[in-house]
Amino acid sequence: MERIMILNGSPRAPKSNSKCYAEIFAKKSDVSVEYFNITRSNHLELCSKMGRFSDVLLVFPLYADSIPVTLLNFLKNLENNLPDKKPVISVLVNCGFLEYTQDDLAVRMIQLFCKRNHCQFGSVLEIGSGEAILNTPFKILVTRKIKKLSESIRAKKYKTLKVTMPLTPKLFIKASTNFWVEYGKRNGITKEEMKTMDIEEDILIN
Repeated sequence: MERIMILNGSPRAPKSNSKCYAEIFAKKSDVSVEYFNITRSNHLELCSKMGRFSDVLLVFPLYADSIPVTLLNFLKNLENNLPDKKPVISVLVNCGFLEYTQDDLAVRMIQLFCKRNHCQFGSVLEIGSGEAILNTPFKILVTRKIKKLSESIRAKKYKTLKVTMPLTPKLFIKASTNFWVEYGKRNGITKEEMKTMDIEEDILIN
């Protein structure tokens, strides 16, 4: 029986965009899905459950052009605790850059993990502008791609999918600047304050 295990590798998994993407996937999937957050203390528990699933979908954000340490530490433990029946591992990764190609290195890291541990690598969905796209009319583009991702995993016709907001870099920078300025206002911070290094200096002093 086909079953998909979704693992959220975001450091702030309970309140993350990755959780939102996982929820969309679960709604669009025709296969039974179970969702789990990766925490510091549940690595062995997740490894022991993994053998019950045909597929694992790793959902995570890009951190410094790489996979987040939450996921990295889990993979280190998984390497030593892989189930006898290894699931196919697929990836859904999102980044705050407009260009989804920024996600490429993180995907290659998961591919390398699979190669070294003799796991089958499945499908990929690379999302650009991940911090913003869910709150725009372009969310429908992501939803469609996630549905295609779920269909490819179900059919075992694994593929690489990509999506971002259809904006020019100039428009994206303008829109993102407006977003952060308004975000600052809601938290009592002006645009001028956001441009200074005061926060970094305070951290160093303290």
